[in-house]
Amino acid sequence: MYRCIAVMIVCAITASALPAAAADLVRLGNLKFAHYGAVSYMKEMCGKYNLKVEERVFPKGIDIIPAIMAGEIDIAASAADAAIAGRASGAPVYVVAGFAKGGARIVAQAGSAVKSIKDLKGKKVGVARGGAQELLLLAELEKAGLSWSDKPGKDVLIVYLAFADLNQALAAKHIDAMCQSEPQSSQAINKKFGVEIMKPYDTPMGEPVRALVMTEKMYKEKRDVAERTMACFVEATALFRKDMKLAEKYVRENMFKGQISSEDFRDALDNAEYTYDISIEHIDITTSLMQKYGVGRMTKPPKAADWVKLDLLQKAKATLKVK
Repeated sequence: MYRCIAVMIVCAITASALPAAAADLVRLGNLKFAHYGAVSYMKEMCGKYNLKVEERVFPKGIDIIPAIMAGEIDIAASAADAAIAGRASGAPVYVVAGFAKGGARIVAQAGSAVKSIKDLKGKKVGVARGGAQELLLLAELEKAGLSWSDKPGKDVLIVYLAFADLNQALAAKHIDAMCQSEPQSSQAINKKFGVEIMKPYDTPMGEPVRALVMTEKMYKEKRDVAERTMACFVEATALFRKDMKLAEKYVRENMFKGQISSEDFRDALDNAEYTYDISIEHIDITTSLMQKYGVGRMTKPPKAADWVKLDLLQKAKATLKVK
């Protein structure tokens, strides 16, 4: 009997001395915007799912595609049109969830005569190429009956700039207006060098839904890791939806290092929403508008039903009892 007990003790000590199984690495591509905060927060809480999330921040969504093609990224957060353009160019990705809605404004110079979209005739409008903002801007210009080009000769001169440069260009009066993301558009308004023309959600696209994409390799070959990653995403998003104080603290302090105010964050989230959901219909509408306006320059637009895979999301939401 004592020998059995001794053996059990030795086995227990030996087992406790063994190293824990290494966490599975998940490489995340992300952008620096307020409504991308819950995706970024995954790296803070995915340890409980035995995952190590390494985040790499890119200037804009379309810039993540080469990293995916090179096998350097497993999941990524981007505007739906960047994901669509990537898929059309051969990036082996699936849309597996949505993560944010809204998050854009068209903002004019403070004190200018620009009060509506029609007032942009003869003006210079800044926007980042390859983001939801570009598509929203073009849809609104068409609705107002205005023509546009990035060269002189049309009603509106489009000036393509990086997200980080748009506010500076507006403040310096190098452009008359901009279609900008959050919290930068709220920041322009709160710092008094910009005024809102509109939130551009009244076209067939509606509010843009940002897409969480996953590589086909991860989805097909690392199913267990994919399921745990999705569960972590859903839990992080549910936490941000429930606890806006935590969301604000994390976005302001960790993502923006104190560069935005509490007012900037709150105004930004009045114009955006953390979510999980996205639909095949929304991706198809976005694809159609991209083809119509020549955004992404796709020779063969992908059909949403072929690459929108929401089964992981549905399973995670059911497991975590999230609606």
